[in-house]
Amino acid sequence: MDLQLAGRLALVTGASSGIGQGIAVALAAEGVRIAISARSIEALAETARLIEAAGGPPPVLLAADLTIASEVDRLARAARQALPGLDILVSNAGGSRPMQDWNDEDIWDEAFEFNFTASRRLTHALIDDVKASGRGRVLVVTGALTTRLVNAASPAKAALASWARALSFDIAPHGATINCLSPGKIESRQILERIHPTEESRAKVIAESIPIGRFGTPQEFGFIAACLVSPRASYVNGATIPIDGGMARLA
Repeated sequence: MDLQLAGRLALVTGASSGIGQGIAVALAAEGVRIAISARSIEALAETARLIEAAGGPPPVLLAADLTIASEVDRLARAARQALPGLDILVSNAGGSRPMQDWNDEDIWDEAFEFNFTASRRLTHALIDDVKASGRGRVLVVTGALTTRLVNAASPAKAALASWARALSFDIAPHGATINCLSPGKIESRQILERIHPTEESRAKVIAESIPIGRFGTPQEFGFIAACLVSPRASYVNGATIPIDGGMARLA
């Protein structure tokens, strides 16, 4: 199926590996001109290689630390300058923040700054560009909205879903949509190296929680993302869609 994305312009954050990399490569394969960001240019080299291998033009590489407010604003300006007419924003940067001490205010503050405020601020900085095209798309990668253990990222991700739903009403009259994708266990550095670093821990969570019997891949996630930002999904707005192999139904 032709997703009718050729010639579109997109910024993808958190694109150095995992889900963000999968999304960037999938969009490039559909003919989207891509700007990708991470904390360092060097971290983006492999994603750039994969995009070009998929037949896409060389992506624009933008370094930004999204925990710093001024860096978020600078990223928005750089993306607008590099891709005038930018009409797709994929806000993927974020990270799990499991807690041993529930009263550690620094972790709570950093988790909300990184997982909620940065995404909100970047979207608001670029929302006029998205609306101007008459077909703009914002896609926000959230996360598990409920967890068995305290994780400072989870309420921040839940706030993202609530905020995106409200924003969907504002941008819809301009032909734009905003949707959230909530990943389950997708093969990424965070999942494979930090959260489930051993084969035993992976097998356990699969047996207990994932009916489909395996972790998802960034490529699978990227294809769903590409569909959602395409004209083919123009009637999907304000939704939060789990990509988790059925895991949410067992929560």
